[in-house]
Amino acid sequence: MSLVELARYASPIDAELDRQRLDGAMIDAVLFDAGMSSVYPAAGLVEIRLMVLDDDLELARETLGLSSAAGAPPGRG
Repeated sequence: MSLVELARYASPIDAELDRQRLDGAMIDAVLFDAGMSSVYPAAGLVEIRLMVLDDDLELARETLGLSSAAGAPPGRG
């Protein structure tokens, strides 16, 4: 099992909200580069990546309402 990227976010708040939604669905998830948004606060310089186990990828996409292509959730990113 390895980690794969589920989505990218410009906003740390949106990233954390979706991570918590996955946690509520019993899907382990972690945010990569979340701390960098405080170092480089300008929007778009450093995107936060929401990572899940490859075995959980499809369920995580369904939980967040994402298409099969990785990307930011609708209205976010």
